[in-house]
Amino acid sequence: MARPLRPALQLLVSIAIIAVVVIATLFLFKYPQKLGPIFITALAVTLASFLLLLVMRHFVLVWFSYMHQRELSAGVLSEAYPFVSIIVPAYNEGQVIASSLSSLLELRYPYYEIIAVDDGSADDTYAKMREFEGNHYGVRVSVFHKENSGKADTLNYGIRHSRAPIVVCMDSDSRLTPAALRYAVRHFNDPHVGAVAGNVKVINRHNIWTRLQALEYIEGLNIVRNAQAFWRTVNVIPGPIGIFRRAAIEAAGGYDSDTFAEDFDMTVKILAEGWKIAYEPKAVAFTEAPEELLDIIKQRYRWSRGILQAIRKQKHLLVSTEGTISTPFSLWYMVFEGLVWPAMNIFANLFFIWIALIYGITNLVVLWWLLLTILDLLIAVHAILMEREDIGLAIYAVFYRSFYILIIDVTKLFATLEELVGLDMSWGKLARKGRI
Repeated sequence: MARPLRPALQLLVSIAIIAVVVIATLFLFKYPQKLGPIFITALAVTLASFLLLLVMRHFVLVWFSYMHQRELSAGVLSEAYPFVSIIVPAYNEGQVIASSLSSLLELRYPYYEIIAVDDGSADDTYAKMREFEGNHYGVRVSVFHKENSGKADTLNYGIRHSRAPIVVCMDSDSRLTPAALRYAVRHFNDPHVGAVAGNVKVINRHNIWTRLQALEYIEGLNIVRNAQAFWRTVNVIPGPIGIFRRAAIEAAGGYDSDTFAEDFDMTVKILAEGWKIAYEPKAVAFTEAPEELLDIIKQRYRWSRGILQAIRKQKHLLVSTEGTISTPFSLWYMVFEGLVWPAMNIFANLFFIWIALIYGITNLVVLWWLLLTILDLLIAVHAILMEREDIGLAIYAVFYRSFYILIIDVTKLFATLEELVGLDMSWGKLARKGRI
């Protein structure tokens, strides 16, 4: 993790970053013609590269996600149901913890236990957990309380008190569907599979922001995992539902507390140990998404900083020649998605439009927007149909990339700059509204 700077220096660095970006942007926006034909050529090459990369990226994702879906449809549910331990870490989750634990008691799975760990909450989380403690028709619920030490340490605490060869790690603001485990455990028939990523969906689709996130999870996240799963190289096991082989967790040394993306960090460590990671679209966890734009920005800022911290921590794996090629490939893909792609998207959507307007070629602007919109709409429909989701979400693809994803990419860009210069940050826990 980057070493934090002193508060006064942090402020100066932030001001310097913003100033450089604003000055450079204003100069290029106002005086593009002064840069001559070299600049125009570079602009054309960049835009063509962006479009080519976008089309290729979508084609690869659609094709391999389709292949993985066919592979799953040809498979059958496992007839063996190993004992499973479900770990539920919680910190100030009084609004949602009862609903989360209740959903776990409704699972259609024969052999499992629930281990709920309160991480020193200041609200009534622990008291609500205690109401579930005991035996519920063969499902034992164990509740623990410890001093606050962070999510990673809380997960490790729960794992140490578990007994099963298969461990499910989930967020306390999530609700698992009844059949989630039955579909997930079939992947462990392959002894090389160390973990299974579940399918995360937004449950609180109440306004435009949560509906855009619902589309993002389906189109932007799950379709990527579906494609990666064809090669068993899923690079992020999501916090709301990750199913692990206990041996894989132990081989990786458990969760670490030195990043803000412990789920990505754990995924990379498992891949580095030579394990395969699968994805199960029918192992669904519903999660409560932020309902306001500022909260979304805070969440994505933390995610971006955490992923960069984990990549920096594991940077030696970027050029690793040991083990399988999946680990360096996964890390380089995250570098591309986290650094290169957001920068290209911002440039292509803003700078190109400004240049087009300056030179009076507004038809090109309309054509550009129409092309991206049609492409996004097609991908959205494909992803929605593949998951049998609400087709009404497809309409949000009309302004998904040019509006919502642009905001997310700007957030990623600033998170990258601040991580590189070592600005301090806090966990930034979001307030829950109890939607699950």
